[in-house]
Parts: sequence; structure tokens; C-alpha cells
Amino acid sequence: MKVKFSFIFILLIIIFTLIIFLKSLFENKNYIPKKINIIENISIKEFHSGNDLKLKQLFGNEKFIIINIWSSWCIPCRQEHKHIKNISEIANIKMIGLNYKDKKDNAQKFLDELGNPYDTILIDSNGTKSIFLGAYGVPETFIIGRDLSILKKYIGPINLENEIEIKKFIK
Repeated sequence: MKVKFSFIFILLIIIFTLIIFLKSLFENKNYIPKKINIIENISIKEFHSGNDLKLKQLFGNEKFIIINIWSSWCIPCRQEHKHIKNISEIANIKMIGLNYKDKKDNAQKFLDELGNPYDTILIDSNGTKSIFLGAYGVPETFIIGRDLSILKKYIGPINLENEIEIKKFIK
């Protein structure tokens, strides 16, 4: 009887633990700031020229910029790339790629292989610029308004659901 009770108890603990893990897998990890989160007008080097650019300079006539933090060594960055390309075709936005802790040659090979969806590519060789944005790693994507406020933040790779949500948000 004790053996049967112990077995049932252990089985219930295992099932409970699995339910918690499965629930966390499907939890929405998108971050929408409760208050307007204004970022600094920091200076970042441009990928091809090496010139310093201020974030505010990245806006042209566009209402929004989307900053996608990526690396050539990042497997999820490869997975999200087709969605980033689709989002980059939206009018009224400027797609900015922030290359994170990467070698320039590897980053260029990544873009040559998968295509370049970015209007401007910036370099974050030591990861400090991403910290200013509030990023934890790669990939992360930010929708930023003209006043340099973070309107929406996506942690992890962009998927089809996120792509549709971003298109609705921008329009």
C-alpha cells in the first residue's frame, strides 16, 4: 500500500512539474512598456562606413524605426530573418539592423546568404549599445517612435504571429 501511495505521489509531482514547464513554453514573452520608455540619443557606428550616427538621425520621413538586434552566429536570427524581410517592406518605417558582438566578415556573409532587409546596419561590437536599448541578448526587436520612445519590444525571434502584429501596429 505504501509503495502504491508513493508511486502515485511521485507521479503527481512529475505531472505538476511538466504542466508548469509546458505553460511557460507558450507564455507570451512580448514586452509592452507600461510607461513610455525613452532611450538615449546614443551614437552608434554604421556597419559599412564606420561613421558615428545618432539614433535620432536614423529617422527620415518615417514615423517609426524598427531596430532588430542580430548576429551571424545566432541560430534564431536565421529563423526570424524571413519575417524581418517581410516587415522591412512596410511603408512608413525604417528597418535598422544592430549587429551584436559579431565579426564584420561573418555578418556580411550572413547578409549575402539570406538577403539584407535593413535600411541601415549599425555595429555593437562589445554589446554596450544593446544595453542602452534594454536588450538582454539576440535576437530582440524594438519599435521606436520619433521621440525615441520604445513602443513595443519583442524578445526572441520574430515569428509569423509577431509579423502580423507589427504590420497592424504600424498601420
